[in-house]
Amino acid sequence: MQLETLKLVDTLPTKVVFDVGAGMTLVIEPHAPGVFRIRCGQPELVAADILPGARARIHAEVLLARPEAIGEGTIEPMSGATKGWCMAQGDVTLDVHAHPFHLNLRRQGNTVLELSDTGIQGHDGSWSVGFTLNPTEKIFGLGETHGDLDRRTEVILSDSPEHRALPLAWGPSGWGVYTNTLARVEHDLGAETVNEYLITIEDSILDLFVFAGEPAEILNQYTQLTGRAGQPVLWSMGVWLEQHQGQTATQTAELVADFRAQNISLDGVLMLPPTAWTYQDSKLLPEWDRERFPDPKQVMDLFAKHATHLCMHTIPGAVVESSTFAELEDRGWLLANEDGDAHVFPGVVATGGKDFGLLDLTHRDVLNAWSERHRHLIEDGVGATVCDVQFDIPDSIVARGGESGPVLRSIYPALARRALFDAAAGQKVPPEGVVFSSDLFVGAQRLLWQSAPRVTNNWSGLQHTLRTALSVGASGVPVQMHAIGNALAPTDEMTPELYLRWLGMAVFSSNFNFQAHPDLIPTAFDETTRGHIQSWLQWRYRLIPYVLGAIEDAARTGLPVQRSMALSFPSDVEAHRWDTQYLLGPAVLVAPAMQPGKDIQVYLPAGEAWWDLNTGWRYEGGSVLTVTCGLGAIPAFGREGHMLCLGPTANHTGEFNSARILDEVWMFGMPVHNPVVMRNKIRVMQMQGSSYIKGLEGLKISPSEGLEVKRRGAEVRISRAR
Repeated sequence: MQLETLKLVDTLPTKVVFDVGAGMTLVIEPHAPGVFRIRCGQPELVAADILPGARARIHAEVLLARPEAIGEGTIEPMSGATKGWCMAQGDVTLDVHAHPFHLNLRRQGNTVLELSDTGIQGHDGSWSVGFTLNPTEKIFGLGETHGDLDRRTEVILSDSPEHRALPLAWGPSGWGVYTNTLARVEHDLGAETVNEYLITIEDSILDLFVFAGEPAEILNQYTQLTGRAGQPVLWSMGVWLEQHQGQTATQTAELVADFRAQNISLDGVLMLPPTAWTYQDSKLLPEWDRERFPDPKQVMDLFAKHATHLCMHTIPGAVVESSTFAELEDRGWLLANEDGDAHVFPGVVATGGKDFGLLDLTHRDVLNAWSERHRHLIEDGVGATVCDVQFDIPDSIVARGGESGPVLRSIYPALARRALFDAAAGQKVPPEGVVFSSDLFVGAQRLLWQSAPRVTNNWSGLQHTLRTALSVGASGVPVQMHAIGNALAPTDEMTPELYLRWLGMAVFSSNFNFQAHPDLIPTAFDETTRGHIQSWLQWRYRLIPYVLGAIEDAARTGLPVQRSMALSFPSDVEAHRWDTQYLLGPAVLVAPAMQPGKDIQVYLPAGEAWWDLNTGWRYEGGSVLTVTCGLGAIPAFGREGHMLCLGPTANHTGEFNSARILDEVWMFGMPVHNPVVMRNKIRVMQMQGSSYIKGLEGLKISPSEGLEVKRRGAEVRISRAR
């Protein structure tokens, strides 16, 4: 069935209901400012305010943090001979044409998104929706890519682990599309038909959100709708070390002690799999692996005396060879095939290569028991957990809740990671904790931290990890943790120059971890290189208040810490070509070296002025600079009107004075914007050509050239130098 004509059934300020024939209803809601929700299907499912059935409600909670509409619009018949209706929210309008059926999304009078000739078609249990693409239109988001951030001409399958998909797509011209379903979605981004974005959804109900606005506002509305991340604990913002293969916990602790002795900053240790705890014989809750950790408290104390926190691997599974596997199978606590037998998954790294069964986390008792066990482990001193469960679950498996196929593959990693975050956050308000994972799924943007991809130890690997962070950030995920190299790949191409360039980029990111591989640890390099490493680590700890402020900002705006040029400067077409530059938070433009050499080209976006962090010089935007940058520096520019709040240097976050986390403030031109900084209490007010700032008591202030600072009690006045 193709939607061709509409019959108006009902109009309210919050929705319009149409009869589209064949027993189907179309409902369009002005869901939020600049957001319209489009649903089509059987009337009893589409028009209901509350989804029927407990499982449907649980699925809706996974998909939407705020399902209720908060917007209202005016609905007027179209003028002239065209039959249809205009649904308006401020400067955003959705035109609904009746004969023939057509949708046209406009912003400030200009079309930003409209249906193609394909329109909306309902098939047997599936839907297809086509949107027209301009020949030069770029498409961003939709998950992970290590190549061009523009996804145009790709085909992306939502439930395929290889595709690393997320559900939000947007264009710099001011549109966004989110498919609100756990079922399989195929995004054909102009691969089959050059100028059409075709979405195929294997669901009985079409549920689509369309957005109009700047990309930053689209991410804001999308994450308000689908949920935003909690906050990380302070120690997790420090430097991390990933254990090396073959190292025991004691050997890793000795390496940590060596780091401390050489003043190499460190806060977290990421232990390698297999899992630190397993289902032991005759016990239905996971216990510490006694072979690897005969005395868990002693191990944690060993690291704690060096002020480091442990992050341990976990998996909601039981190895087949344990007697617990049969007990869990009898209880119906494992994912099972159509015969009722527990499905056996081939061994993975987390299980030590042993075959295993997966807990059925759709079963509420199982999910609660697994989460509660990890809450106790956190209380025992475990700092954070790692959990990768995005397996290719066969279609033949039907979970206790009735989920199977793409729905089960989509919801399983969401349930697993959410349960671990709840265990880590406990009763903290706001929720605070860290769960590492490489999984990408609907709702991944609600959780910290995203693991970096495993890349090659060369310049291509550096580009890969950066582009991945910018792509998932453009899809709504606020944080990716970079790794400095890859201990599982050959290291012969990892030169001191590449290592320092990689580290410089990672310092100006959400965070990073060193590899404990003998060729990749900081102490593996010559004295000059190690001196630069020390300087970079001091920079990292000074940046923590700003970076943590950017993460806290993500909980309010949905914007990632590392923001691509297309996301930050959508109207500057030239900026989009510079896709390995990025904004770190709102205030700092970073242009890391992506190839050998000291001369680095930088594009400064038009319409703004930029202050070189290395020289203090001011540049007008819209120009390309060639910056000569040694190995101890990175091209970075402050955005005029903003401030950069810095903390003290430290060997770990335990050395921070919680009552005085800030040390210095850098100003880029006349301050206009409140700074992004953790626990922000700094406020800027402008009056008669000067800026008056509260909250800078006791801080060193470094104004840019041409400004003077006067302190008046608790207030600081910034004015032009006379």
